Amino acid sequence: MGGLALPGWLGAARPGGDVALALGVVLLLAVLVVPLPVLLLDALLAISITVSVLVLMVSLFLLRPLDFTAFPQVLLLTTLLRLALNVATTRTILTYGHEGPQAAGQVIAAFGGFLMGGDVLVGLIVFAILLVVNFMVVTKGSGRIAEVSARFTLDAMPGKQMAIDADLSAGLIDEAEARRRRRELEEESAFHGAMDGAAKFVRGDAIAGLIVTAINLLGGIAMGMLRHGMGFGDAVVTFSTLTVGDGLVSQIPALLVSVAAGIVVTKGSGEGTADQAMARQLGGWKPMALASGAAAVMALLPGMPFLPFLALSAGAGALAWAKRRAQRAEAAAPPPPPPAPAEPPVAEALRMDLLRLELGYGLLSLAAGDGPRLTEQIRGLRRTMAQEMGFVLPSVRIQDNMELPPDTYVIRVKEVEAGRGQLRPPLHLAIDPSGQVPAMAGERTTEPTFGLPALWIAEELREEALARGCTVVDAAGVLSTHLTEIVREHMPELLSYAETQKLLDELPKEDQKLVAELVPAPVGVGGIQRILQALLAERVSIRDLQTILEGVQEACAAGARSIPAILAVVRTRLARQISDAARGPQGYVPLITLSAEWEQEFAEALVGPPEERQLAMAPSRLQAFMARLREAFDAAAAAGENPVLLCSGGIRAHVRAIVERFRPATPVLSQSEIHPRARIRTVGSV
Repeated sequence: MGGLALPGWLGAARPGGDVALALGVVLLLAVLVVPLPVLLLDALLAISITVSVLVLMVSLFLLRPLDFTAFPQVLLLTTLLRLALNVATTRTILTYGHEGPQAAGQVIAAFGGFLMGGDVLVGLIVFAILLVVNFMVVTKGSGRIAEVSARFTLDAMPGKQMAIDADLSAGLIDEAEARRRRRELEEESAFHGAMDGAAKFVRGDAIAGLIVTAINLLGGIAMGMLRHGMGFGDAVVTFSTLTVGDGLVSQIPALLVSVAAGIVVTKGSGEGTADQAMARQLGGWKPMALASGAAAVMALLPGMPFLPFLALSAGAGALAWAKRRAQRAEAAAPPPPPPAPAEPPVAEALRMDLLRLELGYGLLSLAAGDGPRLTEQIRGLRRTMAQEMGFVLPSVRIQDNMELPPDTYVIRVKEVEAGRGQLRPPLHLAIDPSGQVPAMAGERTTEPTFGLPALWIAEELREEALARGCTVVDAAGVLSTHLTEIVREHMPELLSYAETQKLLDELPKEDQKLVAELVPAPVGVGGIQRILQALLAERVSIRDLQTILEGVQEACAAGARSIPAILAVVRTRLARQISDAARGPQGYVPLITLSAEWEQEFAEALVGPPEERQLAMAPSRLQAFMARLREAFDAAAAAGENPVLLCSGGIRAHVRAIVERFRPATPVLSQSEIHPRARIRTVGSV
């Protein structure tokens, strides 16, 4: 049978809808000024008591405080409900109280008669004690705990945020998990801050209860005697019953909500519900046994009731014995057999580490020993690569390899060895910038990254080596430097399709429209990946991804479809960045220009369609070109310059393909890639 369809506004007004909440708040405010019939007043008082019990039960079964993030709003609304009902009951008591205890409704009359039990003085004293317990003990303690929790939570936020960032940088969590933790941290701080303020509602409610009680009692007696001609004794009995009943109807829900607030703010970071936590922490056999003994001693004291203490002693002793017996049985039981190792799925054998560092057993202290740890330096390397190149380095897996010599390490890129070296911790590596072996006592070696002659020296010779102008690096620093150069050399291989998609997804919202114009056509994610790989291959930073995509869009709009043609436009767009990266310490870009003869010879050697031209130059001419280029760069290096090679845009890619085979770190630029405002100086020519 199908459900009855409701109109939109009526469906929103159902319980749990947004309109229902708004209507409820408006009705609460209306209760403050509109007189209520006794029947409706009884219904609202019953709702107040039931809601308070519900809030208490929810707080008891919470697994953690953040599971009840609506508690501050619930505190405000329940407090507003009780205050509105206090006003309504006060109006009813003062107006119709002379008619008898039933004049303010059955709920108030029942509570008043139950507590007083026929004695006005006893009822007032018990009611005053309830007020003091709620005001001085529960609400005051809960408010103080909420205040301290909010303060400590806010003070701990920077440290927790740094811990999340550190785990993300180390590759222990992914970006989605980091965002989830940050969102949970924000919710935690907001919750404790709101609870600090909401605790004031509970305290204010208790104060309001005191004032309303005094008004009901004194004002009711005065009105009964002066306006309705009641005797003093009759007025006291009638209005005391009504006052105590009204106070109980408001203070019992207030006490329940106060206890719920105390449970929530005192829960802290414990796991499980309140009953599970207390049973786990109070149910040890030793405390139970001691409590049983104390109850037995109390039973034997003169004047003490024997049977209650004896029953408590027997019950606690039985629990202690059962707990102890269970622990012994658990300890005596043979350990369960270890589960049979599950055969790893075949797909695990296909998984490949993008970057892996294998250490001989003599170098394991670098990853877990004292001093500068290798993992911290790798974390710094990932952060540096992200800032300088816009390239997020994949996580580096570090593992031991017993097949390696003890002092040897191997760096693998996609399971293929990309570099290896030997270290001598705790010795330091001393390198003479002149390229000679330092004239000191030590063990001769070759620096693994650049192949320079070096010397392993002891820690006590470090200051002497520095005084001689040598560069001194510890073993972890040598390995980190080698890893850095390997990463720079293999960045294009490490930029996968998935990483490219991730870079595009993390662009700001305003740039997503530009991505939508390029993906899936005319370029697609694969085409953008190849363009970024080509930039990284020449060590051009891809951090300014917005400008790169604008260059791709411009090239596609002009009709370019091949990667080299698009790349030429992109590099022109990045001219200011490329020129700044090529600038020397003197503030200008040192250039070695290609002569007109070589320009013409390269242009004439290009064959094929315009967008797929290939270089077809005689091997003898290529050898001659490389020899002259080497001479020009050696002369510039002798003069203290680190120049770039400048040629025309049409042959730049082909010249770069030749140069990178013997000088991979040398930039090759076209005239359009030199920014108009960049200072340049020609230091040689080929």
